[in-house]
Parts: sequence; structure tokens; C-alpha cells
Amino acid sequence: DALPIWHDSVSGKTFPVYNPATGEKICDIQEGDKADVDKAVKAAREAFQIGSTWRRMDASERGRILNKLADLIERDRLILSTLECIDAGKPFATAYHADLPGVIKSLRYCAGWADKNQGRTIPMDGDFFTFTRHEPVGVCGQIIPWNFPLLMFAWKIAPALCCGNTVVVKPAEQTPLSALYVGSLIIEAGIPPGVVNIVPGYGPTAGAAISHHMDVDKVAFTGSTEVGKLIKEAAGKSNLKRVTLELGGKSPVIIFADADLDTAIEYAHHGVFYHQGQCCIAGSRIFVEEPIYEEFVRRSVAKAKTRVLGNTVTPGITQGPQIDKEQFDRILDLIESGKKEGAKLECGGSSWGDKGFFIQPTVFSDVKDDMRIAKEEIFGPVQQIMKFKTIDDVIKRANNTTYGLAAGVFTKDMDKALTCTSALQAGTVWVNCYSALSSQCPFGGFKMSGNGREMGEYGLHEYTEVKTVVIKISQKNS
Repeated sequence: DALPIWHDSVSGKTFPVYNPATGEKICDIQEGDKADVDKAVKAAREAFQIGSTWRRMDASERGRILNKLADLIERDRLILSTLECIDAGKPFATAYHADLPGVIKSLRYCAGWADKNQGRTIPMDGDFFTFTRHEPVGVCGQIIPWNFPLLMFAWKIAPALCCGNTVVVKPAEQTPLSALYVGSLIIEAGIPPGVVNIVPGYGPTAGAAISHHMDVDKVAFTGSTEVGKLIKEAAGKSNLKRVTLELGGKSPVIIFADADLDTAIEYAHHGVFYHQGQCCIAGSRIFVEEPIYEEFVRRSVAKAKTRVLGNTVTPGITQGPQIDKEQFDRILDLIESGKKEGAKLECGGSSWGDKGFFIQPTVFSDVKDDMRIAKEEIFGPVQQIMKFKTIDDVIKRANNTTYGLAAGVFTKDMDKALTCTSALQAGTVWVNCYSALSSQCPFGGFKMSGNGREMGEYGLHEYTEVKTVVIKISQKNS
């Protein structure tokens, strides 16, 4: 194909990418905006035309290519882990042992589905032969967050390509490096030109262009609820494109007095401090039953104090920086609000070090439900611990939020556990564990935490159009 693969931005503009651990510039990236999105959508539409290489490809061959991409990512795991480390501020061990295996497994899981997403024959009334076809949606815009740049890239492209769609991907402006590197692996894997298009740029320009585009059939976004609303509005004002959203959370973790306390403390700690608290599922409202409250707080504070902060390329570091100055300032503002509104600061509470965007692991006790730190998504290393007396009370309080992404329950009593799993308004409820995610399981939110599901068999539905075909026949026989 004569089409160029790598492009300069139409405007000629670039933007800088920084290492959040040092504040130093890593490099400059070509800045895509509306004109570049138009080019990418045009390429994606051409690759999706009836009779194209991609549309005529056997479904099993799509699966083979996705498996090949997984193999190439596995081959270059060290390079990609290092990029995630310096670009996204992830401790290297976390990127290498958690993010990259998740990326590889997601691609392989979807590769296996490629030739199994099938329609049905339907016993319709009358002399008809009726069946359904599962067809790809078309050109899919996919807007990726900065907290899990490569994993969310895989969660977006894997189901879309598995089902035969073409994509225009906008990585987050803070963390575009791993997506661009995988672009070279996509070429090496043999994915035809125009099937995957990667346009780095800013949300208000490139992201908005995708959301408003009249020739984009679907948009998938992971990020804030505030931006999710803008994307849904843009879809409504343009061509009513399909929208799937995975948005913010303020997830409750309920710890009953009969729980295994060691397990509960460990999971509650990692549930909020993992990746510096920059997780949509962060268990940031911890409700602890009164009899064990004091011990839980004391041991959680001791656990938080064991975290080792520093440059994420250094071995033994367990907490890296926040992504940028904007997030850093917002988290410190919320910490100040907790102090002012009367929560008890048990540890942390301020910035750390003389460079980079580091914040001390922070624990608040005596938190009340109406405080900002108990209502707003902090997206930082800040643990809120509240007290409860009865199961009815805690369920009501846990659900008293606009969010509904995840929840956790710790108890040895299965009746309590099942009561909570039914009553909690959340897309995922973990019992005696937390943050247990897998490519086989659907993930998404209730309420203002989003629409639709990603991964698992349910995730394929978001990238599939169902067409009913009815053929008149002379006589039907059962």
C-alpha cells in the first residue's frame, strides 16, 4: 500500500511529554487535532469498505493477527514496561508484572473470540427463513486515559478488532508513548493499513473531533465523568453514534467485625494506594464496623507508613508520582479540605520530595459522609476510614453517591455477603478481595460511573451490530 504509515501533524504543531517523577521533558510528540482526526477517520472508513482486505479476512485470521500482536508485545515487554514507568510514573515492577501481562492476556482473550461471535437462526411465524448476522459496528473512536495507558489501549482495540471494526485511537496527552510504540508492532503483526489509527493530541481538540465526527460510528471513552458527559452530548449533537463510557468512582469497601482482619487491611490498603490512588476503582470510602474500627485504623496507618516513595525506575519503590501538576494540586486541595472539615489526619497529608509530583500516603479517620473527601473522587493516595453500626445503615450510606463502579465486602458470613452483593449499586462487587480484574470478566459502572461493559463476552456486544435477515420461502417445515 502506498499510504504513508507515520505522519507529521497537519498543523506542524508538537506537544511535550514529561516524566512525572522528575518533571523533566522526555520528548516532543506530533500534536493531532481535527484535521488529523479527519485523515484518520477517512483511512479507517476506507479500510472498513465492503470488499476491503480487512472485511474479507477470515474471522480466525483476525484472531491469529491479534495473537501475533500479543506475541510481539510479550517480546518487547521490557521496553514497554520502561515506557509506562517513565511516562506514566508506574513503579517498574508494577508495569512489568501487572500491566503488561494484563495487556497480553486481553489481546489473547479477544483473539479467541474472533471466530465465535455468531448469529442464530430464528423460528419466526410464517413461511420464512430467518437468521441474525453479527456484524462490526464500523469506525470506532477510542479515547484512552493516562492512568493505565497500555492496558486501556488493549481493552479498547482488542474487542473492536476481534469483531472486525476499524479504530481511531487517541491516547492521553500525558502518556502517548506506549501507544505509539505499539503502533509499530501493529504494522509488524500484519494488521492492514487503516485498521488501527493512533492520533495523539489533547481532549478539547482531538478528543472532541472524534466525539463530534459524523463518520465515526461509535466512541468508547475511559476517564472522568465530567468528560464522559461531554462525549455523550457530542454524540447526541452529531450522528447519535454509539457510546460506551467507563468513568469515575467513589467505591465503598465494607468491613464487618467478623472479617479476617489481616486480609481486609491488606486489600483495603492496595485498593486505594495502588498506582498512587490513580484508579477508577479505588476503594476510597472504607466503612468499618464499630467493634474493630480503632484496630483497623491503627493497623492501616502502620501499613500506609511502609510505602516507599521515589523515582519509579529505582528497584524497591512502591509509590511513584501523581501524573501531573493539575492532579497533584487537586489532591492536595482535597487533603486540605479534609483537615478543615474535621477529619482526623492520621498520617501523610502533604507533598514529598523536592522534584516530581509526589504526595505522602495519607490516611484520614473520623470521616463523615458529607465531607468532600468522602464524596469527591480524589484520584490520589488518600484513604478515608468511616465507622458503621448496622448492615442496613452501611448499605444505604454506601449507595448514597452518584457513582457506581465497584464495591468490596469483607465478612465470613455468606448471608451478609450475598445481602450486600445484591443491594450495592455497583458494576463489580468483590467479596473478601478487591481489585481482582481479569479479561474474562465484564467491567463497567452503574449510575454516573458509565454505560456499557468492557471485556468478557459482554464486552463484544458493544462492538457488534445485530442484523436480522428474513427470507420468504415457499413452505416452512419444523
